[in-house]
Amino acid sequence: MNYRLIEAVCRVVCTLLALFAALPATPASPPTDSARQGLPTLAPLVNEVTPAVVNISVITRSPLEDNALFRDPFFRRFFNLPDRPERREQASGSGVIVDAARGYVLTNHHVIKDAEQAIVTLKDRRQLQAKLIGADPGTDIAVLQIDPKNLTALKVGDSDAMQVGDYVIAIGNPFGIGQTVTSGIVSALGRSGLSVEGYEDFIQTDASINPGNSGGALVNLRGELIGINSAIIGPAGGNVGIGFAVPSNMARAVMNQIVRYGEVRRGRLGIEMDDLTPELAKKLGAGSLEGAVVAAVQPDSPAHKAGLRERDVVVALNGRPIRNAAELRARLGLTPIGEQVELRVNRGGEARMLRAQIAAPQEYAPGKGQAIPQLAGLQAVEIERGSPLYQHIQGLIVSAVENNSRALHYGFRAGDVIYAINNKRIRTLAEFQTGLRAAERGYTVSLLRGDVSVTITIR
Repeated sequence: MNYRLIEAVCRVVCTLLALFAALPATPASPPTDSARQGLPTLAPLVNEVTPAVVNISVITRSPLEDNALFRDPFFRRFFNLPDRPERREQASGSGVIVDAARGYVLTNHHVIKDAEQAIVTLKDRRQLQAKLIGADPGTDIAVLQIDPKNLTALKVGDSDAMQVGDYVIAIGNPFGIGQTVTSGIVSALGRSGLSVEGYEDFIQTDASINPGNSGGALVNLRGELIGINSAIIGPAGGNVGIGFAVPSNMARAVMNQIVRYGEVRRGRLGIEMDDLTPELAKKLGAGSLEGAVVAAVQPDSPAHKAGLRERDVVVALNGRPIRNAAELRARLGLTPIGEQVELRVNRGGEARMLRAQIAAPQEYAPGKGQAIPQLAGLQAVEIERGSPLYQHIQGLIVSAVENNSRALHYGFRAGDVIYAINNKRIRTLAEFQTGLRAAERGYTVSLLRGDVSVTITIR
């Protein structure tokens, strides 16, 4: 027998069988949707996640523009006007259900700021009254609670795992026209310096984000929440391909503290920090532009006790790399009081590992302060001889903030150190009140809260 011929025929038959096996099977019936035709679609993902994204309608009160007649007591009595005439306004935003069992909804602080009433509208058109659990102006995150009946929650993903170029979708209620889905990619990570508040570590995306999207969801292709849409950059406040979201890890940490305490209780490490410049990196032997330079260490602070020194470069916190000072500031600001942190620092080109325990903020006990009429509910005192801050910083200490006051809703906290209004330094109560009176259509107040500079915008 010709074994070589038989062997060659077998090889040909095997090859043909393999080719036929690789061919796609012919469908028994024509396809009925694009997925069966092999076309790419996000429809299954969208159908899965959109029930967890809600519309939030809020009613607020804002003072009417100042008028000389409103200051006339006779005019107010004659027309039965209140001492401070106000008008009711309605606005809308978005939110994300993250806990169906307890009815927790994440949104932006600026969406519900000064809200007297908040109504959540679900995708199935149910309308539910929302209760404010708490808000954190520093990260622009707020937590609402609604009736936990027949809710769908969105799984919270790991925003630290996202990379530039990853696909994302943004879901919200732009311009109040109804739920809308847009898509894009992660354009950048760790964005800061947007003057939103003091703790910035934004995810940047080119997925269209417009007014009304605030508080909505930024979702990865696994259907996980990786960001809360928060800010946009545009000449008229509209989309130009640059939008920002609060990372889900930051939002989750804020929510956990708000649910537990009603607010975020930030601790103190006791350092001042700056970004690395090429010249400074070369001088310090850093070898990289990533990290945060320790500009100063406060005496008897946790940082001082841990051995941190001025000109150390912090390159990692708890094993996670640090890109810049804003990222270190944001992550320290969400570390609970009493928790131990591990810092990897570069000191003169040598790597060191240091451990520090986050302490409670210093309490200055300044005593009863003077009320600030323009900021109802806030009292402040000047920094006087005997205060731990005397000759270290110029400004005012917020001695008290009343519950449910306008000052509390704006984001002021007892112990804050106010040092500027509209970027102009102030040292005394008289200078602060002069600056407040001169600001006709709104102003910004710059203050120190522990290790962090915070800017509060009031319109």
